[in-house]
Amino acid sequence: MTQPTHMRPRSPRMGRDARRAQVLSVAQELFAGEGFHHVSMDDIAVRAAVSKPVLYRHFPSKLDLYLAVVEERGVELLRAVDRALDPVVTGPVHRGDGRQVVHSLVRAYFEFVEVAGESFSLLFESDLTHDAAVRARVEQAGAQAAQGIARVLGDFTGLPPERTSLLAATLIGMAQAGATSRFRAEAGLDVDDAVDLVARLAWQGVAGLIRPDVEYDATT
Repeated sequence: MTQPTHMRPRSPRMGRDARRAQVLSVAQELFAGEGFHHVSMDDIAVRAAVSKPVLYRHFPSKLDLYLAVVEERGVELLRAVDRALDPVVTGPVHRGDGRQVVHSLVRAYFEFVEVAGESFSLLFESDLTHDAAVRARVEQAGAQAAQGIARVLGDFTGLPPERTSLLAATLIGMAQAGATSRFRAEAGLDVDDAVDLVARLAWQGVAGLIRPDVEYDATT
């Protein structure tokens, strides 16, 4: 016997935060796969199974939604970088830590790209950087990551901030380019092999800059 409608159990309603997360996930996939200009708010609403009024309550415009997606990607990347730097930020520094931090930093970028899939392009290769707000949001994650790396390099090398800032940006560029290239290659290396290769290259450069008075074995 069919239950009366008023007696049937109702599906739990999705909370505001869960609904927002669902919209962001769908928007991230569509923006990464098709680009900002080829995706409409109608497309996102349909794919996320929400009405347009609900979608616009969360995000007043497509640009607002795009910025939120980029910011979320940036937060994830910064978390990975912070985890990589934690051993030397919280100290004390032991022999082998410097090399391990460089390795972990490179791995942070490779794993970010691997987990994010094509959505990494929203942070590294956005098709909307002519917009000042998007450009600022895209550059924010890289700038914050570079600040943390530059501080660590300053401790190890004794170099002034303008030099460690350049070195940090270069190190990030190497890790980012390597991760992107491996992801896009038709027959790319295994992630572990690729991380080891790029980290070895990066460490050889960093090791040559370590201050003589630091009690550290650069060959460890």
